[in-house]
Amino acid sequence: MPVLHPLPPALREAAALLRLGLPVIAAQLAQMAMGVADTIMVGRVGATELAAVAVGTSLWNPLYLFTLGLLMATSASVAHLFGAQRHAEIGRLVHQALWLAAALALPVWALLRDMGAPMHWLGVDPAIVPVAQDYLDALAWGVPAAFLYVVLRFANEGVGATAPAMLIGFIGLASNVFGNWLLIYGHWGLPALGARGCGYATAASLWLMLVLLVRLSAQQPRLAATGLFARLERPRLDGLGPLLRLGLPIGIGIFAETSIFAAIALVLGVLGAVVVAGHQIALNVASFAFMVPLSLSIAASVRVGHALGAGDARAARRAGDVAIALCGVCMGLSALTIYNAAPMIVALYTSDAAVAALAVQLLGYAALFQLSDGLQVGAAGALRGAKDTRVPTAIMLFAYWGVAFPLGYGLAFAGGLGPRGLWTGLIAGLTLAALLLNLRWQHLIRRPRSTP
Repeated sequence: MPVLHPLPPALREAAALLRLGLPVIAAQLAQMAMGVADTIMVGRVGATELAAVAVGTSLWNPLYLFTLGLLMATSASVAHLFGAQRHAEIGRLVHQALWLAAALALPVWALLRDMGAPMHWLGVDPAIVPVAQDYLDALAWGVPAAFLYVVLRFANEGVGATAPAMLIGFIGLASNVFGNWLLIYGHWGLPALGARGCGYATAASLWLMLVLLVRLSAQQPRLAATGLFARLERPRLDGLGPLLRLGLPIGIGIFAETSIFAAIALVLGVLGAVVVAGHQIALNVASFAFMVPLSLSIAASVRVGHALGAGDARAARRAGDVAIALCGVCMGLSALTIYNAAPMIVALYTSDAAVAALAVQLLGYAALFQLSDGLQVGAAGALRGAKDTRVPTAIMLFAYWGVAFPLGYGLAFAGGLGPRGLWTGLIAGLTLAALLLNLRWQHLIRRPRSTP
């Protein structure tokens, strides 16, 4: 009878990361698909409605992503407590995170309801402004649900339960498509609301997703001993303070990374519609590929947090190293795919020869930064799991805004490279971020006592 040898520790860790990460990948793709569905369905109404939703989304996304990053402290903190078997403290921590989410929802709701002036300052076409404001007025009603959902999702992920968000993500996608069909076009006797209907459909889907996650969380065995659904604790400064200290740098870091892509899109606007369209196609493909290492980095944060919470620095180092390696392998394969299949990929987006030619060229640049992008996000996830957020945020601010943008801008305009110059800047910034974040991880994990 053959003897079955146990898997090496690194392979066991890779399997554990994939078990956690694959449902997160599916949930992220479902969330992306909601945006794609909005674009396709509202685009059939007219160009003004499509532009209005695009503008509204570009204003909502930075606010959402900053808050998402801030609340991401929930996942790392819960993971540490779960690893340390301090289950009773998890419920109290999540209660404080829920209060923080509710407090953040109010100003964001108010901002979305009054975006007319910022749109005028940004030079948005006056014909688009009122339609975009209609969309944001409707979407704003879903903000509290979005933020509360994020906290409960991170609480589940912190204890290693990633399947609920995947299931609910697909239900939310179906709900959003159905709501769009009803409210954008006016079926079943309802008025055709166009862009406003798209906002209401998204808001309704967010509330449905929150209700479903509350129900599934109440049935989650790993949360049973946490007291999460016992009497809600009042907000406490000593509970909110640690979340803000840990989460604020994460929010700033995510904002720094995402805002550079928005800034590049705005800068490219002066070069004409063909350049903007080609850039958007290449960026969309790169963003889609990024969902895989991003999800693995979330799993890495949980695994590292569990290990450090249990006092096992060796397991934490293995979890982080394996996650970074997996992210690198995935993005290496992504680079090969994008480079070799660029013309076929672009053909799915456009038949315009000029746009397609530029998009194919830019995808060549995207292929070059895939590996760096994977390595930087993998290291960032491992560092979040170690509750190390301030230094990584400083690294990201320097790499993106101190190197990538000024270098890219100079190459684009002073160097005459146009969009290729800006994408060259991205390659430089992401490569620098990958190098510095990985050096930070190796430095930190060799000194476990310095981990916050």
